[in-house]
Formats: sequence, C-alpha cells, structure tokens
Amino acid sequence: MTRYLEAENLSKSFGSLLVIDNFNMHLDEGEALGIIGPNGAGKSTLFNLIAGTLRPNTGTVSFEGRDISHLPAHDRCRAGIARSYQIPHPFAGMTVFENLLVGGAFGGESGEAETYGFCVDILERTQLIGKANVLAGSLTLLERKRLELARALATRPRILMLDEIAGGLTEHEVDELIDLIREIQTENISVIWIEHIVHALLSVIDRLLVINFGQKMDDGDPQVVIDSPEVQKIYMGISVE
Repeated sequence: MTRYLEAENLSKSFGSLLVIDNFNMHLDEGEALGIIGPNGAGKSTLFNLIAGTLRPNTGTVSFEGRDISHLPAHDRCRAGIARSYQIPHPFAGMTVFENLLVGGAFGGESGEAETYGFCVDILERTQLIGKANVLAGSLTLLERKRLELARALATRPRILMLDEIAGGLTEHEVDELIDLIREIQTENISVIWIEHIVHALLSVIDRLLVINFGQKMDDGDPQVVIDSPEVQKIYMGISVE
C-alpha cells in the first residue's frame, strides 16, 4: 500500500552531531499523528526535513508515492504540505489579512477574488477577523500563534504540520484550538502535531509517535503509548516499576 506521507531511513547531522538517526515514519490520509519527545529529541528537525527547510543527509520523504526529498519548501507547500512554527514568523510590516493573502496567493496558488473570500473565512475561524487590518508585528504572542495557524490554512493544505501551537495558551484557548483542529480534520486534512501539552494531543490524535535522541522510540495507539513505562520514564521522568 502506498502511504500518503512517508519518511524512510532519514538521517540528519549538524557537523558531528547526529540529530535524526535512520528515522522511519508514515502518515495516512485523513489521520492525525501526534509527536512527543524530550527537549532536544529532534522533533523540530524532523519537521524541517518533512517541510523542506532542511535536506536530509540520507533517506527520503515521499508524498502520495512521489519522492519530494529534493523539493524546496515552497514547492512542498504548493503540493499540499503546510506548517506552523513554534516561534511565530509573521510578515511584521504587513497586516494580518495581507499575511493570509500571501499564503493564499503564493502557497495555495488561488485566484485573487477566491483568495480574498477564503482568507476572510479563515480569519473568522481563527478569531482574528477583528485584527484583519492590524499590522502583524503589533500582535500579542497568542494572536501571533493564531496567525501562524491561519497562514498555514490559507495555503489550502492537505497535510497540516503544527509545531507546539498550544504552547503559552490558556486552558480555554487550548480547548478552542482542539475544537478548531477537529473541525479541520473533518475537511480530510491530515495533521502532524508536535506538542508538550499531552492532554490536548490525546483528545485529537489517532496515533502517537515518540522520538528520543533522533530515533523512533514508540508508535501506536495514543493511550497505549503514553502508558508505556519506558515512555513515562524517558519523556515524563516517571519511573514505573
């Protein structure tokens, strides 16, 4: 069976430091995959290898059976792979609405009129419609995180990659985020979500993958994986007899 997204034998080193070590993973169409691991485990590097902002030393990334390992990030975005960043990177001198238009026009390759209406809808869904004409550089941290998600959605992704999007949010805001991600899933958008707020992940994902020292440590049913003594010891610092 051809996997929707697949990484095979990925390795990435920075000098003598091996960050991703012969890593294999897959994502099925419509699936929500959660990724957890200790700080420095290689989670964001893995994201960068999938999104195309880094190139692997060895291994391949395939999307719908096509090897995209050497495609630049903007071509992967146009192919349907969008991401948010753990530290938001808005176009600070543009308005919130203009930030979305850039994603919609160049990432999603849509016509101008269609893009305008689509971006307005996303602003409403992400509760940013009241900030549409505000410069992105003046947003609060929480608003910038919402903008990260909104810009990714503006590219009309088929795979949405979220890098600790819930970090710094209040409990109520996390609940709203969960509802939004569930809504996104109903549109047959696959999700890969790195997150330290485990209860948020478990309420959304279909499968949980654990990475440690650049290697896949566990992968499977979310509750089974999170209850694993080895996972609790390494990820949570809990020693389970």
